Amino acid sequence: MRTLLLCLFLPLTTSAQNALSEIIAVNRDSFSTWVTDPARYEIQVLYTQIDRPTDSTVTLTTHRWGGDGSQYFYPASTVKLPVAALALQRLNQLGVEGLDAQTLLFHGTGTAPAASPQTPARRDTSSRSGYPSVAHYVRKILLDSDNDAYNRLFEWLGPTYINEALAAIGIDDTRIIHRVGVLGFDVEAHRWLNPVKFVDGTQVPYQIGERRDNFHRAMPQVQGQVKGAGYTTADGTLVNEPFDFRHKNYLSLNALHGILARIVLPEAFPADEQFKLTVADRELLLTAMRQRPRESDYPRYDLPDNHVKFWVYGDQSDSVRIPANLRLLNKVGWAYGYLTDAAYIIDEATGVEFLLVGTIHVNDNQIYNDGVYEYDEVGLPFFGELGRAVLRYEQARVKR
Repeated sequence: MRTLLLCLFLPLTTSAQNALSEIIAVNRDSFSTWVTDPARYEIQVLYTQIDRPTDSTVTLTTHRWGGDGSQYFYPASTVKLPVAALALQRLNQLGVEGLDAQTLLFHGTGTAPAASPQTPARRDTSSRSGYPSVAHYVRKILLDSDNDAYNRLFEWLGPTYINEALAAIGIDDTRIIHRVGVLGFDVEAHRWLNPVKFVDGTQVPYQIGERRDNFHRAMPQVQGQVKGAGYTTADGTLVNEPFDFRHKNYLSLNALHGILARIVLPEAFPADEQFKLTVADRELLLTAMRQRPRESDYPRYDLPDNHVKFWVYGDQSDSVRIPANLRLLNKVGWAYGYLTDAAYIIDEATGVEFLLVGTIHVNDNQIYNDGVYEYDEVGLPFFGELGRAVLRYEQARVKR
């Protein structure tokens, strides 16, 4: 078992110990506007150095820059990362013969199909078989941040299992309670979960009917859950009142960092703090996270290399080709003016490896849901500029 040494430094320090502050200070003149006022943009960044002093140990040293983690940010599609891992874990925990990641998975079927706004899912033409499965949903989540794939796994697992399973491995500052990117659901509708059925040939190894999951975590310690000057409704009406995020999903940046680290470096954690995954499960996750869209046959994509890759390449042209040896195993999220990326970045030619997890808020008019955000002007340059600076630093760093 490899050991874990985790050192979190104070935000915005200029100590020689805080490598992230040093990197930002050295490159400040070449960075754009985000560097001058991180509080305005609610920036939080965690940079983890990975050292392997022996073949049997790994040391993680984490540096923070920006906010202290007490401020709310909307995690958007980053919630899909833990749900993908937990779907595989849940299959192992059920331990049912004929039930695995490749077993066909149908939603909204049975004697009592779920009521609207829930919808059935019985085909998936992007898969090799033409049918959905946990494995295929996981690949769609990690290759393309597919909303429906996440929603189907969310409907199967439910928020109680998702949040309690994360708490069981030491990650309890989460509130994953709703689907994403789908219309017609209010707070109550999100609590109702589609019936699901796993089918193996003529057998049904597992199924569960429609149910109501009332999980909620208020998290009063998280600041700024009601914020902004206004918001627009689904029909385009402007409401001049702060937007309420108290019934929205939430992951602290520490939680997101911990989830990613447990997936890519499970050996750095005690057994009871790891996801319960098989070797094949981890291979499925890691392969989907490291692949370019063009490297996938099922599903097949015609998308650029930097699709859903914010760090290092997010502000680059869609024509960019990421070097074959550089892999960004990550999960991004973007909504309501928040951009977030959690990445394990590795140069497979040199062995350089590190974690970079960060979020930025770009919503100058403080109106939510109006589609007016400074993603291209401020958000993506933040990820590109800082990501490249950290990568250069890592390439020059002498590892222990």
